[in-house]
Amino acid sequence: MLIRSKAPLRLSFAGGGTDVRPFMDREGGCVLNATITRYAWGTLASRDDGQIRIESADFESLVAFDTKSQPNYDGRMDLAKAAIHNLGGRDSTGFDLFLQTDAPPGSGLGSSSSLMVGLVGLMKDFKRLPLTDYEAAHLAYTIEREQLGIKGGMQDQYAATFGGFNFMEFYKDRVIVNPLRISRDTINELEHNLLLCYTGKSRFSDHIIEDQVDRYEKQEQATLEGLYRQKELAVEMKNALLQRRLNDFGAMLGSAWEYKKKMSPKISNAMIDEMYEEARKAGALGGKITGAGGGGYMLFYCRFECKHKVAEALRRMGAQPTEFGFDSHGVQTWRVPDESGHRR
Repeated sequence: MLIRSKAPLRLSFAGGGTDVRPFMDREGGCVLNATITRYAWGTLASRDDGQIRIESADFESLVAFDTKSQPNYDGRMDLAKAAIHNLGGRDSTGFDLFLQTDAPPGSGLGSSSSLMVGLVGLMKDFKRLPLTDYEAAHLAYTIEREQLGIKGGMQDQYAATFGGFNFMEFYKDRVIVNPLRISRDTINELEHNLLLCYTGKSRFSDHIIEDQVDRYEKQEQATLEGLYRQKELAVEMKNALLQRRLNDFGAMLGSAWEYKKKMSPKISNAMIDEMYEEARKAGALGGKITGAGGGGYMLFYCRFECKHKVAEALRRMGAQPTEFGFDSHGVQTWRVPDESGHRR
């Protein structure tokens, strides 16, 4: 028997950064986001020889150890090792894990957190654990951010777990996920007019989150203004979506980007600024980086008759425009027969 999982990646429209500690603990954060038709995929196949094997298609890497071994966090498959350790995977006869994501690491689409959520889902199904969605998301956050020390906010784990369009509130002792009832017409129009574009650069080594936190701790005025305005824009953009004011929503993407850049000078760079300006000249109403910044994917809202012009302008600069759709589901797991014919 095989257990499979798919956990969606997400777009963050506004509020990103306010879900990062200590700002979230002291002042509360809120984020508007939605999951898309890009996924972190996983397969678990049980074994009977006490061995655990983890293979990653993204990193073209394989690690193996026995169930009695303590986890060695050495930068190779640490997310999977930590999920196995926390969810009782070593209390088994062994298994194979195969992992793959639809976006490169450091893309700004929350791919590592979606992978973590997918791993929690696989282990939850494998061990038949009675975790609620809130518990599973919180565990994924705890493993990734606190145990492994991977910097970032809290929205990604909750987006991948719950799925759909959500307005999320973050406080020191609780998270509230408010699902938004967005009409099908509105979703179709968003898919019609939004353009996702990979800049060609990931942002692993830029230390953006650390810089933002340091500036907040020092109470730098620009950072504070950026964070406070992000919260306000998350509410305003939520209202624009619900009221079907999509041109306003698109323009506010640009406002969210301008205030996001105030949070840290590392969030943007000359390449990103130039891409943004060229997209605006070609007809984009607004746009922003989809994650912490420094690279990854950019999202633009365009009137559809200009969308192809925006895509071509970005393509000329070496970027990679792409279409996408929205996904209304959170993480899913399912079981299928193992028809490989291999004995495990």
